[in-house]
Amino acid sequence: MSVTSSQQAATVEQLMRPPATTVEPAAHLAAAAYLMRRDGDTALVVTTDDERHQPLGIVTDGDITQAVADGRDLGETRINQVIDGDPLAVDVSTGVREAAELMLSRSVHHLPVVRDGGLVGLVDMSDICRALL
Repeated sequence: MSVTSSQQAATVEQLMRPPATTVEPAAHLAAAAYLMRRDGDTALVVTTDDERHQPLGIVTDGDITQAVADGRDLGETRINQVIDGDPLAVDVSTGVREAAELMLSRSVHHLPVVRDGGLVGLVDMSDICRALL
């Protein structure tokens, strides 16, 4: 498949949507599950509790499913116990192709988008695929 010049020039800023719901790392998984169901999301951005909302990671429906499969109590297990300590985010100027390559290499389906370190949006693999097709 060839990539057109307009696809190469597209950035994640053009694709991102506002992160509808964020969550603090000390919240429990039951709260995250409730928020995902309420908002129809499959992932929440875990952020700092300041005005910049700096991304610390992502908690996904897969993380919650894995916790259930492991026999964890969702009312007791905190988000910071299941997310890895290596937050992944991209700047608004990141190209679509670069974001796709990063997502594939790191096996992730969601990327927080930041401007000056603060959260401004979220893209997922579906957004990236639509842009590349």
